[in-house]
Amino acid sequence: MCISKTFAQEKYQQIRYNCSTATDEGPMKTKKNEPVVILCGGRGMRMREETEFRPKPMVEIGHQPILWHIMKIYSSYGYHNFILCLGYKGEMIKEYFMDFELMHSDFTIDFGHQRGITIHSAHYKEPWRVTLADTGLNTMTGARLKKIKPFIKTDNFLLTYGDGVANINIYNLMKFHLSHKKIATVSGVRPPSRFGELVTRGDQVIEFSEKPQIREGYINGGFFVLNKKVFKYLDNDENCVFEKEPLERLAADRELRIFYHADYWHCMDTIRDMDILEQEWQTTNPRWKVWE
Repeated sequence: MCISKTFAQEKYQQIRYNCSTATDEGPMKTKKNEPVVILCGGRGMRMREETEFRPKPMVEIGHQPILWHIMKIYSSYGYHNFILCLGYKGEMIKEYFMDFELMHSDFTIDFGHQRGITIHSAHYKEPWRVTLADTGLNTMTGARLKKIKPFIKTDNFLLTYGDGVANINIYNLMKFHLSHKKIATVSGVRPPSRFGELVTRGDQVIEFSEKPQIREGYINGGFFVLNKKVFKYLDNDENCVFEKEPLERLAADRELRIFYHADYWHCMDTIRDMDILEQEWQTTNPRWKVWE
């Protein structure tokens, strides 16, 4: 599906003319300058039942794309400036944000002489500024990151994946990154086990947990903070994988630090993960919902 440039520009102008912008309200007093880069371009091959029709960041949890949930986490800490690295079915993400205000509002369309769109009330008023960057269909994570370098105007920026949520304290994460003055910080997380855990005494099961958090060892959970010097570790080869040579070199150069997050984190890697997140969202207090 392609977006008509003329129609998109006309619609955008109509919305700007007929309603106030989303930044008129919201927690702007806590606004931070550093942008949040979200990798949204992968094919999500282990979720083909869903990703055959949409990019993984657009798979819904609680009637909202998981991308929306990720952005809400950062926005609750004052990070409202987002740069999305698009690839596979990126036009669907573009259309989502082009239509975002209309799809979450009551509005009137005038088809007559005074043609235009008037928004009466918005159900979501987000103070977001979203840059949608086409970083290529088959581009790997490091090359995607390299391609958005022109959009980075601050010394530091944040980076995460478009399929993982957590109740991570972004304020403490950034504070830690600034304190050690290294190029990169990665959030180390303990993922939930994919198998039930049995705690036994002899042949007696004394504790059973269906989805326990792994108790030892940490893995890359995304939620990075990076200094712009990181671009020296990247190249334009579309096969450049951020998690391989660039992070390996940063570690060898002692420029990579870990922010330990032992609390809730979950990556939507499979349909089972999607179902688990949906079940969590339907509870009274989903653990990654750190916003009001």
